[in-house]
Amino acid sequence: MEMSGSPYAEFSQEELILRDYLAAHRTTLANDRTLLAYIRTTLTFLIGGVSFIQFFDSPFVRGTGWSFLPLALVVLAVGLLRYGRMRSALAEMGAGGPGKASQPGAHSAEDDQQ
Repeated sequence: MEMSGSPYAEFSQEELILRDYLAAHRTTLANDRTLLAYIRTTLTFLIGGVSFIQFFDSPFVRGTGWSFLPLALVVLAVGLLRYGRMRSALAEMGAGGPGKASQPGAHSAEDDQQ
């Protein structure tokens, strides 16, 4: 089974060691953590914006609150876009992920078809 475009393409599946599989999983988990950080930042901007609008009378502070709301949506869009791009790049490299047999010696339905 050849993994085209993968940094491990020159090695056979038997030559890959557990460290390689774990590195791929760490990368996938790091991508998930980054998405969660974007979501956390989005929620912070939303809560801050609503708080500024509701609890302050200053036009400047209220304007800042209103500017936080679309900024939160931009942060979320950027986070989702970057997550999707990285996920597809990892899939192209064969980095594994949910639903893939990525442990050494693991057997998948794809192996049966070959």
